[in-house]
Amino acid sequence: MIPADANGDWTVKTQEVADRIRTRVLDHVLRHNGGYMSQALSSAEIFAMLYTRVLNLGPSTAPMIPQPFAGVPGPDNPDFFNGGEYNGPKAPEYDRLIFSPAHYALVLYTALIEVGRLTEEGLSQFDQDGSTVEMIGAEHSPGVETTTGSLAQALSQAGGIALARKRRGDAGDVWVMMSDGEFQEGQIWEAIAEAAKFGLDNLKVIVDVNGQQCDGCMDSEAYVDPLTGRIRAFGASAVEVDGHDLEALDAAMRAETGKPHFVMALTNPVQGLPIFEERAPLLHYLRFTSDEERDRYQAVYEEMVN
Repeated sequence: MIPADANGDWTVKTQEVADRIRTRVLDHVLRHNGGYMSQALSSAEIFAMLYTRVLNLGPSTAPMIPQPFAGVPGPDNPDFFNGGEYNGPKAPEYDRLIFSPAHYALVLYTALIEVGRLTEEGLSQFDQDGSTVEMIGAEHSPGVETTTGSLAQALSQAGGIALARKRRGDAGDVWVMMSDGEFQEGQIWEAIAEAAKFGLDNLKVIVDVNGQQCDGCMDSEAYVDPLTGRIRAFGASAVEVDGHDLEALDAAMRAETGKPHFVMALTNPVQGLPIFEERAPLLHYLRFTSDEERDRYQAVYEEMVN
């Protein structure tokens, strides 16, 4: 973790990265008539905080332009490579990032671009046959260390990594980036209980609490509130903060509680793009319904970058 007093007025740089994540994802959506827009709008500050402020990562060991898919891992495939290489070596002193909501992959790729771990050209491979820059990130995709299943398996994986690192005495923490919709899955609660049981204070979780899922608002599909209280009841620590307030995020993400720690970042799924509110409550994916609608978003984009 970067020292709290490092980098001078760090909030300026971090906010610039967050703003560029939003504009880059909107540009991608305009070019390709589709993309996970609300995820970028709600989580831009989270990714900016992770990559410019919180994570202690070594230099990327991956090529700036992603390699094509080389097959699944196994003893008979020496050509396999892991997307976690974009986050640097897995040395004991460095943090690890386990990326959970695989459909946020476009946001992750843009974050890597903004911090110089991936080229803009790499994003041109997005969702192409044979490319590792997948729409739904997998273990070979840039910045993605593990394939997290259909949904909500990353916390269990991270718990295992954190337990091994704790027993080895590694200094680095294990961070998990999650979405609130994943808490509708039972495996999450088993993972929290086990992490608490083993005292995994090196397990840190940042959750994008934007209240959205593919079918609309979360509370209209499966009730998980009071989410923060439930996490505490399972033995972890949890704190709620404004997910767009960098200083509040900084304080919450640096907290040392002696337990697995969850930062519940309360976010706005239309942050920075209020025109998108017209689509509420179905904000999961943006595909334009007419040329007129696309032109209106194009006009907003040009205002954002000028």
